[in-house]
Formats: sequence, C-alpha cells, structure tokens
Amino acid sequence: MGEVVLAAKVCHVPSMYLSELPGPHQGCREAAIAGHKLIAKRARELGADTAVVFDVHWLVNSGYHINNGEHFKGIYTSNELPHFIKNMEYDYQGCPELGELIAEEANAAGVRTRAHNIPSLELEYGTLVPMRYMHMDAAEDQHFKVVSVAAWCAWHKLEDSLAFGAAVRRAIEKSDRKVLVLASGSLSHRFSDDREAEANMHKWTREFDKQVDMRVVELWKQGRFEEFCAMLPDYAEHCFGEGKMHDTAMLLGLLGGPAYTGRVEVVTEPFGSSGTGQMNAIFPV
Repeated sequence: MGEVVLAAKVCHVPSMYLSELPGPHQGCREAAIAGHKLIAKRARELGADTAVVFDVHWLVNSGYHINNGEHFKGIYTSNELPHFIKNMEYDYQGCPELGELIAEEANAAGVRTRAHNIPSLELEYGTLVPMRYMHMDAAEDQHFKVVSVAAWCAWHKLEDSLAFGAAVRRAIEKSDRKVLVLASGSLSHRFSDDREAEANMHKWTREFDKQVDMRVVELWKQGRFEEFCAMLPDYAEHCFGEGKMHDTAMLLGLLGGPAYTGRVEVVTEPFGSSGTGQMNAIFPV
C-alpha cells in the first residue's frame, strides 16, 4: 500500500539558480536552497521514492493535467526570465503508473483529468527548481521518480482543486509508492513593476501583501485551516496568488481540506523575492 510520507509548500524562485552562479546575487538564496535540501532529507528518511509536484508554472486552460512521462532529461532555459535560469540540466525518472492512477481517481470524483506520457511534453521550472535542490545532496542522482501536475489552472474552481488533491491521496494509497508531495508556488505574487524590479529583488512589492502573507503563515502554524480555506479565494485574488493558488488548494485537499488541523513547520522563513512572498514549509501528514 502506498503512502504520502511528507507534504510541503515550497518556493521555486528562479533566483535560487542565480544564487549558484558567480555575480552580485551569488549566495542570495542559500536559505531557500537549504530548505529544499532539508525537506528532501526528511522525505528520504521516511522512505520516499517518488515526488508529486503541483506546479503553478504549468498553465492549463481546460481540465486537469498530469505529466507522467517515463523519463525527463534536457537543458532548460526559462522563456520568462532567461537571465535567471539558462542552460540548467536535468535528468529524472518518471512514474507513469502513478500518474494514471491519479487520473483514474480524479475522474471517478468528477474532476476531468488527463495523464500524459508524451516525450515532447517537458517539465516547467516549478518542478525543475525544487527537484534540482532536492536531489543535489542525494546519494543517488535520481532518487525521486517525478510526477508533475499542472497547477496554474486559469479557468478552474478552487473547490475542484481541493477534490483533485483528495483524489491524489487516494491514488497514492492504492499505489506501491512512498510519496513526497510538493505544492510548488508562492504566497502573494504581485511582481514589482519593471522599473522597481532590481531594487525589489529581495522585497515584497506591497506592504499589504507582506502583512497578509505573515498572517497566513501564523494561521498555518496554529493549524487554523478552516479559517484559511474560507479566506483562500479572496487571498488568491487580492494578493495575486500564483496560479490562483491552485497548488495550495490541491495540497489542502490531499490533507483533508478545511478539517485539516496540522500545525505547519516553517523550514525557510517567509522572504520577499522580486516583489513576491516566498517560503518553504512542511505540512504534517
């Protein structure tokens, strides 16, 4: 029987890759990278062999979609921020059978879902960035098999993403996999206007967004998810939630929705990045 062994909300800011490179920003995201490595270490210690990533950088306009390819290998450059991520190599095994199980469970729950094993369907950096750092200190270069789920759901309802997350949990438990589940996306996501972009490299754009983010983190730390779920639609709208925060809805659906009372462990304290709010946090399963 399969199991969700660890669940987390993680950042995937491209400045993490920039932090590796010589230049004025070298080392600027060490705390975020360390958070990813810690999450991976904990997951490996719990026996995780597969990572399911709810990726808000994969935009879809209709239905729910899973990239359950057999193997992902290539060199990635971001078309959004090519001066941040360029020529980043990756090489991961997929887990097609788990992706198919997720699609079956989601469709049975009335959430239109398709699983795709298509060699030309590439991964987005919402998956590639966390997988890079979660493999960096692994004894095996390809420790986690990877399944990526589209979580930038442009015309979808948050309640459907909650139902989808619950279906993911059921599918995992019907599988033979030990799974690390990641909601890969930001807190607030109001990018700074272009003229302020450089100055706000390590800041929030608006104090309002920062204060709401900090309040949200306090609710999470206190396990107050009934209140958080009630505010999630407004939070996503007024603080420009990345991908409309469908990654967060999927994660909470996996954990029990408004009835979830886990007290979240902050691994990387909230920080501003190019105007957006970011963090790494473990959600007790």
